[in-house]
Amino acid sequence: MSGTVDRQGGRPFDDVMVQMTDYVMKPEVASDEALHIARHVLMDTLGVGLLALSFPECAKHIGPYVPGAAMPGGVRVPGTKYELDPVQAAFNIGAMIRWLDYNDTWLAMEWGHPSDNLGGILAVADYLSREARRRGQKPLTVRQLLERMVQAHEIQGVLALENSLNRRGLDHVLFVKVASTAVTTAMLGGSREQIQNAISNAWIDNAPLRTYRHAPNTGSRKSWAAGDATSRAVWLAFMALRDEMGYPSALTAPQWGFNDVVMGGKPIVLARPLGSYVMENVLLKISFPAEFHAQTAVECAFQLHPLVKDRLDEIERIVITTHESAIRIIDKKGPLHNPADRDHCIQYMVAVGLIHGDLRAEHYEDETASDPRIDALREKMEVVEDPRYSKEYLDPDKRSIANAVQIFFRDGSHTDKVEVEYPIGHRRRRTEGLPKVIEKFRANLLTRFPEKRAERILDLCLDANRLHETPVDEFMDLFVI
Repeated sequence: MSGTVDRQGGRPFDDVMVQMTDYVMKPEVASDEALHIARHVLMDTLGVGLLALSFPECAKHIGPYVPGAAMPGGVRVPGTKYELDPVQAAFNIGAMIRWLDYNDTWLAMEWGHPSDNLGGILAVADYLSREARRRGQKPLTVRQLLERMVQAHEIQGVLALENSLNRRGLDHVLFVKVASTAVTTAMLGGSREQIQNAISNAWIDNAPLRTYRHAPNTGSRKSWAAGDATSRAVWLAFMALRDEMGYPSALTAPQWGFNDVVMGGKPIVLARPLGSYVMENVLLKISFPAEFHAQTAVECAFQLHPLVKDRLDEIERIVITTHESAIRIIDKKGPLHNPADRDHCIQYMVAVGLIHGDLRAEHYEDETASDPRIDALREKMEVVEDPRYSKEYLDPDKRSIANAVQIFFRDGSHTDKVEVEYPIGHRRRRTEGLPKVIEKFRANLLTRFPEKRAERILDLCLDANRLHETPVDEFMDLFVI
């Protein structure tokens, strides 16, 4: 059957897919504030990807999966020599970005990491730019890349506001797949029908189970799941460009649609019009790699460290006051078997913060985890919910991620209850946070590049006008080893 034939019989697509398609077909939807934050997100996301390459468990996934299956002149993988097809490059970049749980975060009914989409967006942008060069055409600019980042953030984040996959036992990376599919299909020049076709196939793909994020099966798949999702999105985008058909009622079809099969009849909704809201409000992981529901708890632990570091043996109990989502996903007792287990355990993260006054990616590795003081402190911890914290976590005007920590000693004394409601990466702390994003980026660059190269990259990224005008392929060349 010819690709030009209407294989849907003229049936309209579900409204959610239509809204996404209309949105990604609009140029320049980003606000000035969103572009400003997107530039910092680009720096931060690439930086944590480079840092992850220092960890062998991440590095083993980088490169072509079939030995020798490179694509000379293809997409560059930052921090490496690899040139790959855009589908595999998207997996590489996405896995690097997510490996250390150190990129940006969005918390709502569903949670996730919107910069996970950069794996697919950056791979497609570099691919299109190099193809344009070969044809004597203009490559994409970094400003165009940033605008697409805003769109992917928005789709994933707005989907997350009132649609909970985690309560159905499914992983949030489905929203990465849907967002990346919509944006990359548009980037590749897909028509309205092709974009809708691609999005419908992303929904039909469904999502993996969350079991690899939770005991007793917590494991490293959670570190490459987003790379898998954004890579699959690029694959679906290329399928759509071949006029592979779509499914107009993929969400709403009775019995067989996503709403009935997955959501128990609850419809998938877009809680607000698509614009720049998510990028403007996204949470940045600035000071340490910790699952975001625990970020403020770790800040509390840092404040308490000077008071308790010499009294650890005198502690009788530790009370962590938190919100419902944190209790549901990172309140863990018993053995922790690997880094993926530890960086999703609020008790482990608080214990490390109390002992060391610091929390780095290395602290999740076996060497630190073997310190008996960590489990000794974990055994003394009580995790309790404050209903106000839970309410304000979902309040669109607050979006707090509050935690408090108080320590009680055997002699009857205790510390003050130390409370932090908004982490340093929150919009309410941008003035304090954004300079630290730059410090973090510079430090991460130096894990992979000589100082002169690192400073060259940093200088470009700090000059917004020059960065906006830089062709994407030239930008990516700066990250080649």
